[in-house]
Amino acid sequence: MLRNALDGLTVIDFTQIGAGPTCTMLLADMGAKVIKIEPPAGELGRGLGPGWIGDDSALFHGFNRNKLGVALDLKSEDGAAVAKRLVAGADIVVESMRPGVMARLGLGYPQLSADHPSLVYCSISAYGQEGPYAGHAGVDGIIQADSGLMSLIGVPGGEPCKVQAPVVDVMTGYVACVGVLARLAQRARDGQGGHLDVNLLNAALALQQSSITSYFADGALPVRAGSAAPYSAPNQAFETADGWIMVAAYMPGRWQRLCEVLGLPALADDPRFATSPLRVANRADMVMELARVFATRGTDAWLAELQAADILCSRVATYDDVARHPQVVANRMVRHVAHPVLGDIRMPGFPINSAQENAQPARPAPACGQDTRTVLLAAGYSGAEIDGLLARQAIGCADGPAVAAPSEVVGAGLG
Repeated sequence: MLRNALDGLTVIDFTQIGAGPTCTMLLADMGAKVIKIEPPAGELGRGLGPGWIGDDSALFHGFNRNKLGVALDLKSEDGAAVAKRLVAGADIVVESMRPGVMARLGLGYPQLSADHPSLVYCSISAYGQEGPYAGHAGVDGIIQADSGLMSLIGVPGGEPCKVQAPVVDVMTGYVACVGVLARLAQRARDGQGGHLDVNLLNAALALQQSSITSYFADGALPVRAGSAAPYSAPNQAFETADGWIMVAAYMPGRWQRLCEVLGLPALADDPRFATSPLRVANRADMVMELARVFATRGTDAWLAELQAADILCSRVATYDDVARHPQVVANRMVRHVAHPVLGDIRMPGFPINSAQENAQPARPAPACGQDTRTVLLAAGYSGAEIDGLLARQAIGCADGPAVAAPSEVVGAGLG
């Protein structure tokens, strides 16, 4: 199973909010021991809401399962020294500071790799480590705008819209994870680590592979088209008597069958709609014909008929619908994580071999500094040294309940 694939590897996680934590959560899900480093007051992601689980945001819980929590003041000499000691025993570092910050803390790749040449070091930033925008900060929404993604989203003539889920953050986290795994595979051959430059802008452009490639081909700027696909028709949502249904029937056989199911056989032979490109060009006329029929019946009735005719379709689901979706349930993609104080926490699960992987227990996101003492003891610090660091406010130790025994912490994977 993939939950054991990275057993024996240790990750030091200097990331926060969405992109970096997605990467390190995936590594943790695959068995790596991930030690999450936060400032003693906690990372920014803990305060982003609404959507709360206990005192922390649901976002934080959703991006930080299976990790150990250590609180360090990296701006203090003692805190930075602790971080270096933890890195010395690690395989991977993932950081999401603005370019240059880790170097100023003495934790940049050149500084750490000098004594640790096998270290795989992944930097995640808004725009990259080099170039005219390297020093610019950016978050998911800013990059959605700057990458052109926001120009695609919305209805014709309406304002540009943001994808409400932080898709750029999550995409960047997956890209970073792929990069780390590739570098580990290379290290297995030559013993060398390396520095990975992963950024939100590049990931956002990769997310738009089809639309940007189309723009490069003909120079035509895309226009906002609501739910419609710019490259095929019909491939969009239609309002029904009680909701909305998404229909993709642009393939020749399915277009013919759609016209039959809707009782519009003449439409199939209309020269304006003979091919998908013609239907795209004459979309407004086509939609007017189809929409008036879809509005006459409820979504369930249309789903039954269209599916029986092998026409691709789905209700436009709410999250209430998604949570009950029979395939989501079968795939175990609503993962249940048992928290010793907060009880059952639900979140999207690991997406590969999901039914197998998500059936396994997961460690909940840590309280800030929850595992500081245990991790430092495992790194060779004495109790007296830890108490001294705590007194000097170089570290933070939570008094919350332990959710992993010391033997589990020092062992291989927690995924």
